[in-house]
Amino acid sequence: MEKASTQYKREHKSDFGREKIEILYEDDSIVVIAKPTGMLSVPYPGSRARTAIEVLEQLMRKNGTYSAGHRPFVVHRLDRDTSGVMMFAMTAHMQQKIMNTWQTMVTGRLYRAVAENPREGELPGYGVIDDPLAYNAYNVGFVPKQGDVPSETAYRGKKSGGEKSIYERHLGRSDGKAEFKTVAARTHFKVLERGPTYTMFELSLDTGKKNQIRAHLASKGYPLAGDENYRAKTDPFGRLALHARTLEFTHPETGRHMKFEVPEPEEWLEYVRKGDARPAVPVWQKTFDAKRTAAKHDIYSEAKREVKEHVSGRKLAHMSFMERGKISRNKK
Repeated sequence: MEKASTQYKREHKSDFGREKIEILYEDDSIVVIAKPTGMLSVPYPGSRARTAIEVLEQLMRKNGTYSAGHRPFVVHRLDRDTSGVMMFAMTAHMQQKIMNTWQTMVTGRLYRAVAENPREGELPGYGVIDDPLAYNAYNVGFVPKQGDVPSETAYRGKKSGGEKSIYERHLGRSDGKAEFKTVAARTHFKVLERGPTYTMFELSLDTGKKNQIRAHLASKGYPLAGDENYRAKTDPFGRLALHARTLEFTHPETGRHMKFEVPEPEEWLEYVRKGDARPAVPVWQKTFDAKRTAAKHDIYSEAKREVKEHVSGRKLAHMSFMERGKISRNKK
């Protein structure tokens, strides 16, 4: 079932499904792009949505730089609703080389995020969140609490063959019971601005796990603005407030130091400083609730009509031929 936020964006986002990328740099070994929010990095089974790698291929064909020996290969990912700087390899050999040396090759990778303030217990000005992550049945990462366990039904549903999902790969058994396997994750954070209702963070990763920033901040009471998966209560920007601002690395072929930076929207910092005295329910949630209420009303009205007709039918069944004729003439 499609998420409420996706339903809203489909109806109100002018470029929904037609988002564009920008090529920041391209040579024989790598290509660096700016990915917009709302676009998948790479395809996943069953999805028909456009992806950054697909759009990049189309753009390269248009520019005349695409060939069998010069085409993009994925080396890392950004979540669908995360915008920012991404890199692709241009050959299968370069893809393997980059992935094998990623931890030493990449020297700087900074994110910016706007999160809702917690109800209590704020984070210090800087620090590290190193809680391990687990994954639920929807492949959404989270920091498990003591006592969190997957259902036995979910465990028994694991496929014995074929490629397993992240969720399936992180399920196991201990003492005969299903359990979440966890993966190590370390997120460095620095508070750039504390506002009355929001906080702006700068973040970097020691480990690049799926949903890492979102899960880590949400576990500390800081869900990112617009993040339906982590129960954000507001959506001031009409998107997930997470942006991959900086990618700094040593070129895998030439050894040259390279740095690419795409700033987050200026309105983020302004909004954090100003705050929101009355944080609103996300507009997509309002729309979803309105539709749900309307649907319930329609179902209720239809049920009343059916009951009324049913009662009328029973009443008519007990009437004489003459009485039925009077009702028929009155309707005319």
